[in-house]
Amino acid sequence: MTVRVRFAPSPTGYLHIGGARTALYNWMFARKNGGQFILRIEDTDQKRSVKGATQALIDALRWMGLDWDEGPGVGGPFGPYVQSERADLYRQWAQWLLDHDHAYKCFCTADELKERRAAQKAARGDQGYDRRCRVLSPAEVAAREAVGTPFAVRFKAPTEGATVIPDVIRGDITVPNAQIADAVLLKSDGLPTYHLANVVDDHFMEISHILRADEWISSAPLHINLYAAFGWDHPVYAHLPLVLNPSGRGKLSKRTQAFDDGGREVLVKVEEFRDGGYLPQALNNFLANVGWSFGDDREKFPIEEAIPRFRLEDINPAPTRLPYDKLDWLNGQWIQDMEPLELAQAVKPFLERQGHEVSAEALLAVAPSLRVRLKRLTDAADFLKFLWEDGEATTLTAERLTHNKLPGDAALRSFQAARAFIAAAQPFDVDSLAAGLNAIGESHTTNGKAGPFLGVLRLAVTRQDVSPPVFESIVALGRERTLARLDSAIKLLANA
Repeated sequence: MTVRVRFAPSPTGYLHIGGARTALYNWMFARKNGGQFILRIEDTDQKRSVKGATQALIDALRWMGLDWDEGPGVGGPFGPYVQSERADLYRQWAQWLLDHDHAYKCFCTADELKERRAAQKAARGDQGYDRRCRVLSPAEVAAREAVGTPFAVRFKAPTEGATVIPDVIRGDITVPNAQIADAVLLKSDGLPTYHLANVVDDHFMEISHILRADEWISSAPLHINLYAAFGWDHPVYAHLPLVLNPSGRGKLSKRTQAFDDGGREVLVKVEEFRDGGYLPQALNNFLANVGWSFGDDREKFPIEEAIPRFRLEDINPAPTRLPYDKLDWLNGQWIQDMEPLELAQAVKPFLERQGHEVSAEALLAVAPSLRVRLKRLTDAADFLKFLWEDGEATTLTAERLTHNKLPGDAALRSFQAARAFIAAAQPFDVDSLAAGLNAIGESHTTNGKAGPFLGVLRLAVTRQDVSPPVFESIVALGRERTLARLDSAIKLLANA
C-alpha cells in the first residue's frame, strides 16, 4: 500500500498549535513510509471562512518546514485541492446516494428544526434529528418539490446493530448505530457539509491513512457508513490525543485564550510562536513530543532523526498538556546550536520589528554570548539595549565604578589607560581588545587580576547589569560611542 495522508484545515482563522501537531504527525508518517503528504483546504463552510486565512495557513506550514507533495501551490493529479472548487463532484455523489436509497431529501426548515430541538430539550429527550422526512412517501416528496420547497440531502444512517471503528492508536471503537444521526450531506444551498466532502475527497485522492484529532471520533461512525454506502474501502484511522491547556485542565481552545497556572497568557497560534522568537526546529521538536516519544530519553532531536522512529502504534492516546516551559528550554538549546552568523541574521528582523537598527557587524560581535543567553529570539532586545540607548539602565556612579580590588585612583587610571588603548587599537576586534584590556586590568588591580576591572569597564560601556562580555560589547558599540561612554565614566571618577 502506498501511504497517502492529508492535512485538511478549514480556513476559518490561524493555524492552531493542535492542528500544527496533526500536520507534523501526518508529514512524519508520510516521510517515514516513502509516501505522499497532501494539503487540502476544506472551505465548504463559506460563512466561517476568513479572508486571507488560507495563505496564513500555508505560510505557517512553510515556516515549520512541512512541505507537501500535492496541494495548493504544488498541484497534483487529484486536484483541485480546495473544496469550494470541487462542488460538482459532491453534488454528483450526493445524487448517487439518493438514487441508491442511501440518502433522502429533507424539507425541514431551520426554524422548524430549532423548535423541535427546543421541545426535545424541554422533554429531556434525544435532541437529534427526528428523521421526519425519512418516512415521506415518494408522492409527498414530489409534491414538495413541485412547489419549489428547498431541501437538504440527509444520509440514511443504519439504525440497528453497531459500527466498529478500527483505530491504530486506540484499538477498535464500537458505537451503537442507534447513536448515529441522519447527518446533512448536502445543504439546501447546494453546498456539501464536511462529512460528504471529506469522504468523497479522501476516496478520490486515494488517502490511505487518516491521522486527525480525537474530536473527530464522534464523526467516524458516520464516515465509515458513508464509505460502506458508496461501496468503497475506508482508510486506516488514527485519532490523535487531545491537546490540553498547560495546566492539564481542559482542551486548549482555538477561540478562548489559555493561561498557565501562573496566570500568564500562553500562545496558541503558530504565527504567535514564529513572531514570539521561537525557531521552527524547536517547535517541531516540541510538538513531536506531545503524545509521542523519541526514546532513549532524548528530549532534543532534529525532526529528521525522529522520522525513522515514528510509528502510529507508539502514540499515547491519553490527552496531553503542552509544557511551555519545556518549549522555552528546547528553544534555548536550539539557539545554542546556531552558528554566530546564523544567529545574527535570525535576531536582526526581531530587533528591526521593535524599531532598533543594528548593524550586521555589531550583531555578529555579540552573537557568541547571545547563544547562551537567549530562550527566545525576542529576548535579544533587552540584552542588547545598550546599543541604542545612551541612557543608563542602572544609576552610574563613581562608587559603582570602583571595587575593593580597584580603588578610586586605580579605577581612574585604569579607565584612562583603557580609553587610550581603545582609541588606538588596531585591529578593532575582540581578540585585540581582550589582550590589551586584560593587561590593563592586571596592572591596576591590587590582586593583579583583570576581573574586577573588566566588570566595572563593562558597566561603564553598556550601562547594564546584564550584557554581553565587555570585549564583544565594545566591538558592537563601535569605537566612537565606546570612547564617549568612557569619557563619562572618567569624568565621574575624576570628580569623586
